[in-house]
Amino acid sequence: MKLFILITFILIVFFKTNTLFSEINFFSVNNIELEKKDKISNNTLADQAIKKGFDQLIARILIKKDKEKLKDLNFDQIKQLVTYYRVSNVTEKKKGELSNFSVTFDKDKIHQLFFKRGISYSEILDKELYILPINIKENEVFIFNRNFFYINWNQLSNENLIEFILPLENIEIIQKVNNNKENLLNLDLNDLFKEYNKKNLALVIIEDEKNTKKVYMKLKVQGKEISKSLNFEKKNLINEDFDKKVILEIKEELINLIKSKNLIDISTPSFLNAKFFFDKDNSLVNLNSKFKKIESIENIYIQELNRNYVSLRIKYLGKLEKIINQLKNEKVSVQFVNEIWIIKIL
Repeated sequence: MKLFILITFILIVFFKTNTLFSEINFFSVNNIELEKKDKISNNTLADQAIKKGFDQLIARILIKKDKEKLKDLNFDQIKQLVTYYRVSNVTEKKKGELSNFSVTFDKDKIHQLFFKRGISYSEILDKELYILPINIKENEVFIFNRNFFYINWNQLSNENLIEFILPLENIEIIQKVNNNKENLLNLDLNDLFKEYNKKNLALVIIEDEKNTKKVYMKLKVQGKEISKSLNFEKKNLINEDFDKKVILEIKEELINLIKSKNLIDISTPSFLNAKFFFDKDNSLVNLNSKFKKIESIENIYIQELNRNYVSLRIKYLGKLEKIINQLKNEKVSVQFVNEIWIIKIL
């Protein structure tokens, strides 16, 4: 009888509805501000919010080449992807109102759209990038002082998807850069950012020439190194505007590179077979509450159960390392012990 109750309880916990996965909607866009003028109806304003929200979502999760695959979508097709929207913080203005919208798109419908069009999307968990931009001008290397790019890097922004963190001026970095003046790309990122070597890191070298800038980028993203070079033509821009344009375009490229290392291919989901042992600190209710917070988990299947443990088959999107880190952030340990994956609440 007790075993029957246990089985019933497990089935209720894990198969109640698909809404269990997950509480946090990765496909929600918040803080969409729009001004409602006198002749604009509420429905028209809502349509504008949906279109703007979709554009923001696509800009956030897709790399450049995949954005092009959605250019032909009309508004009716976009509207069908919406689960719901809401309006809050309506502020009175002289010529109208300023409304704040939140739009939530249907995860399954977005997945179906991406699957049909061969699109992978990016889910970035670590949004910090530790970066050092170095300027070379007339054979002189500028690191902190008189370096327009270091001084103005965070003064210019085209989106807030990534938090760029620049090191404070210190003698140790100056010495390391000066010791490698002849080949700055030989600088070891882990050595340059000693305190943050487990984070995403970037060294950007901007070399000034007469009417061009050559840019060399060296990154470590998700523990993997990436190199990239770019060329920029000054054309008819004044010097400061040209430098600002270079910063914005370098940022855009860095974000695109980070996205490319965090792609989720919905056409090839992965599975993790694991055992979860019951005790006073490891209840299924608690485990389920943890799973609900992870958007990458698609579904969970029960393969075996008894009085001591339950064998789970977890369907998820993305890489195994990523799902393990997501669970770790929710205080859930996943370890490979004696050729078996064991899940435990910490």
